[in-house]
Amino acid sequence: MEWELMKHYFFIIMTALVLVSCGFSAETARTELWDDGWLFCHGNISGAEHVSFNDCDWRTIRLPHDWAIEDIPGALSPFDPTVAGGVASGFTRGGTAWYRKHFRLDSIPSDYRLSLLFDGVYMDSEVWINGRLAGTHFYGYTPFEIDISDFVSRDSDNVVAVRVNSENVTSRWYSGAGIYRHVHFIARNPLHIATWGTAVEADASGRMKVSSRVVNMRSEPAVAAVRLSVFNSADSLVAVSEKEVELSSGSDSVVIQSFEVEAPVLWSVNNPYIYTLHTEIIEKWGVSDWTDDNFGFRSIAFSPERGFLLNGEPLLMKGGCIHHDNGALGAKAFDRAEDRKIGLLKRAGFNAVRMAHNPPSNALLDACDRHGMLVIDEAFDVWLTGHFAGDYSSRFKELWRDDLQTMIVRDRNHPSVIMWSIGNEIKNNDTPEIAALAVEMADFTRSIDPTRPVTAGVNSVSKSKNDYLAALDVAGYNYSRAEYTKGHLRNPEQTIYASESYSKQAADYWEDVLEMPWVIGDFVWTAFDYIGEASIGWYGYDLRQDFYPWYMAYCGDIDVCGHRRPQSYYRESLWSDMPTVHISVVPPKNSFPLNPYKQEWSAWDWPDEVDSWTFTGYEGKLVDICVYTGCEESEVFVNGHSLGRKKASDCDVKNKFVWHTSYEPGKIVAIAYENEKPLVSDTLATARTPCELRLRPDRSDLASDGQDIVYVDIELVDKDGRANPEASDTIYFEVFGPGELIAFGNGNPMSTESFCNTFRKAWRGHCQAVVRSTGLSGDIILKARAGKLAAETIIKAN
Repeated sequence: MEWELMKHYFFIIMTALVLVSCGFSAETARTELWDDGWLFCHGNISGAEHVSFNDCDWRTIRLPHDWAIEDIPGALSPFDPTVAGGVASGFTRGGTAWYRKHFRLDSIPSDYRLSLLFDGVYMDSEVWINGRLAGTHFYGYTPFEIDISDFVSRDSDNVVAVRVNSENVTSRWYSGAGIYRHVHFIARNPLHIATWGTAVEADASGRMKVSSRVVNMRSEPAVAAVRLSVFNSADSLVAVSEKEVELSSGSDSVVIQSFEVEAPVLWSVNNPYIYTLHTEIIEKWGVSDWTDDNFGFRSIAFSPERGFLLNGEPLLMKGGCIHHDNGALGAKAFDRAEDRKIGLLKRAGFNAVRMAHNPPSNALLDACDRHGMLVIDEAFDVWLTGHFAGDYSSRFKELWRDDLQTMIVRDRNHPSVIMWSIGNEIKNNDTPEIAALAVEMADFTRSIDPTRPVTAGVNSVSKSKNDYLAALDVAGYNYSRAEYTKGHLRNPEQTIYASESYSKQAADYWEDVLEMPWVIGDFVWTAFDYIGEASIGWYGYDLRQDFYPWYMAYCGDIDVCGHRRPQSYYRESLWSDMPTVHISVVPPKNSFPLNPYKQEWSAWDWPDEVDSWTFTGYEGKLVDICVYTGCEESEVFVNGHSLGRKKASDCDVKNKFVWHTSYEPGKIVAIAYENEKPLVSDTLATARTPCELRLRPDRSDLASDGQDIVYVDIELVDKDGRANPEASDTIYFEVFGPGELIAFGNGNPMSTESFCNTFRKAWRGHCQAVVRSTGLSGDIILKARAGKLAAETIIKAN
């Protein structure tokens, strides 16, 4: 092995010398992020006529972009109670819009193949190059690549125009609208590695099987070597392999190589160790193309006797479902936003997420790899029968194979991905037609990647759906815990998990996971709050148009600003191996208006509890103090006076201790005991009148690349530094230097203010601003004011 590594380093040096002497650069065969320099126009311009338009009046924007969350010209906010999407879309508008970008190709070799790779466009998009239609893509959640080689001019100006149609309601939640993920410009040698053409299988013993799809688009045959180099996280070379390939003109071939890495460090939820596979296509003159793919060594197994095994060890999935939006950013999939989301979930105790109900951004899966978050990767929410006239069901028969394959080949190297989900709550799944289709889709999935099981989220589980469930390797049960035992008897070789569960029944769902080995985890609806399905966490799932101005679901463990809600701390008391305690209070008045139309079965809500001991004007009124802990006993003190100690056996709800008392300003303390010894405590104190603004950026510096973002919490605090949850002042925010304000929001699910304004009313004492770097280095000065209160802080853009 040492001699192989020495030869490899020698080859790298010699190749570099050859490339320089021949005037070639491997960099010309790379992907360029194409997110800057776009022009945007909201409105419908017909067909190829757009090319003759003078776009000098179009707005300059930088991707990712989501016009549905921005203000439509002439409107005061993105929300409208009359729009067709209504509750489903969070009362945001759709429409049609165009994007344009001017570019030149002077420095690219004339024989190189050129393409545009779109990570996500919502939806029904057309890509035009110089007035000619180069390609289309319907599904808004899968990436797609358009070859533009035959549409461009090599020595003059070019223009790409993207038409995006989001006129119809196409998702049951907020979808966003526009080019909401990255765009990449790719210039390749005619002899190259296909997009997502590398498949890595790496097991816990260090064995590797790598498949490389090599494409020859030259007019003559080609002979080359496919060289593989494996690097560990310290960038040390740990293995090499090489194999020759011969390709006729216009053909492609899959080159398979098997080899081993000695004593690999395994990827796990607690140690997410990442390796990199560097693939090169080598000809006599040097490297014609190369790619880097991250991967991890690990094993997964599913057993009804032992549950889910990661690297041979049983692991219970502490899971949650997440949609793709990012709060005030809408659907914009900034890498930093995706990483922050997964980091917050991991710190809240989750070790697994289910992508509900569509392929996520690649950046989010990268974040899951880094943070050690298991992933159920999901393809569709509908098959043959949809929820809306223009949704994916209208073209499902035509497109499902391509979109499912795209998801799998793009995501198969992520060690975090452990299951492929082919659908969620598919209609008519108790019929022979849908059961047969499930078998076909599952077989198709396994033909692309046999290393992971196939699953789906199934609602209203019963015996009548047994044929459909039998098509799955692992069964996802949505809100069907009463079927766990019966389902196990019908399919004893199949493992089960709660693909969706109610927060209010968290203890019951988790008890099933602990007691039934064939039930491998619980995925709550939902882990992170989201826009759309407005107010299911308060009014329920009646989904009436008069729910406005509610615009978000309000059922997440974590709210849209990234702050943990009481239910998150309750879940932690069930999941954590360490002692925890948290105080939550049922306030003396309702937080929101009650709805007499809420159905009893609609159970996505959490009791009206807040993390506050500030209720001005309600002195002497009755409140409930709730303490979440998994310890044997708990005691609460109000201003130093004990309300008594309670035992876990006295709790009506597991891990939830409750004291009825009268509100009096001051301080409450909760102490949790085990074996008569105090272990942990929590405190809430009454906040006074705010006398200061506090800015709390989540980072002190960011990259000056025009893509990095920082989240800034702005709080109205009293003289003791406590945020006042009753403060609702309007906060004004300014940015100076190489940064820009791109979103300004709060966690209020009924606030219909614009996310694009430089001002917003505080909710429960705080707001949140999102600031983006502009591409220059220097100090970004952030300033906030509310009446006579003002504050500022500095972020470094490097």
